[in-house]
Amino acid sequence: MPRADIQQEIRTFLTENFLFGQANGFTDDTPLLGNVIDSTGVLQLVIHLQAQFAITIGDEEVTTENLGTVKDAAEFVERKLIV
Repeated sequence: MPRADIQQEIRTFLTENFLFGQANGFTDDTPLLGNVIDSTGVLQLVIHLQAQFAITIGDEEVTTENLGTVKDAAEFVERKLIV
């Protein structure tokens, strides 16, 4: 799956579930934690990514490096899909 499609899926999920459909100023580089989601939202994002992309995300992989922005999350999912 192309990274652009992964990014779009993640962006859509976050916009619909956390931004109430209002994506003004929300880009693929917007820091997620504190701006878009809280710690509970991180768990919801992880559950969504696992279900949507049929991947497993370990507790040690839930980091800002992997899930800090939509771009980071898409790159992370892309790596998981290759493995």
